[in-house]
Amino acid sequence: MTTLELAAPRARVPAPRPRALSLALRAALPAALVLGWWVGSATSALSPRVLAGPAAVWSAFLELAESGQLFDFALASFGRAAAGVALGVGIGLVFGLLSGLSSLGEELVDSTMQIVRAVPFLALVPLFISWFGIDELYKVLLIAVATTAPMYAYTYLGVRNVDRKMVEAARGFGLTGFRLVVEVIVPAALPGILMALRVCLSISITGLIAAEQVGTQQGVGYLVTLAQEYNRTDYMVLCVVLYALLGLVFDALVRLAERYAMPWRAQVAIR
Repeated sequence: MTTLELAAPRARVPAPRPRALSLALRAALPAALVLGWWVGSATSALSPRVLAGPAAVWSAFLELAESGQLFDFALASFGRAAAGVALGVGIGLVFGLLSGLSSLGEELVDSTMQIVRAVPFLALVPLFISWFGIDELYKVLLIAVATTAPMYAYTYLGVRNVDRKMVEAARGFGLTGFRLVVEVIVPAALPGILMALRVCLSISITGLIAAEQVGTQQGVGYLVTLAQEYNRTDYMVLCVVLYALLGLVFDALVRLAERYAMPWRAQVAIR
């Protein structure tokens, strides 16, 4: 009679993709778009009056970089976006936790936040200008209003979707009040909160574009205004590229936060 030998179980953890290959895959589609843009410009399929070619945009980049304006404009826009996002995300996070954790908080906050979410923030531009003028305060507050509602909605849903059994188990170990929220509920709702942060950072770019169209002498939006006045399509395309790079910086920051705050999520994806 033969005996069966049991093999030791193996962990079904996918091998990580090489870093160089991962970066190449991420850059493949943008590189293809740039290549198509370059070919269209080189073959005159794209008119320079409609869309400036890569060479013209690169020349505009070097012109602004040598004068020092590029760094100043990019830094001014980044500062406005960061200040507005910090304010809006902070308010949305607090209200989302308050409404998600307490029925009284939901009754006090939710209806107002739903009104804020339903009103397009671009419709508030004339009103904000009449209230706060055209200085930095107006720009920061507009971005803050644009990012408050998404942060609130995702935080509220994240808190309400926390497994109640886990909360009861934590209470059984003596966690209550502030410690229960900080050590159990917020970490469990972290995926929704970080997704909210990613959405807020994307929306902040739209708010930044709208805010910098009025009363601005520094920033990428001011560069857009100058490009429209002088019909410089190379500057216009350069501004689009700068906004895209700003979005990539924001997304990279969120990805970095996800990697350190939720390292287990990398094992969920099907490779």
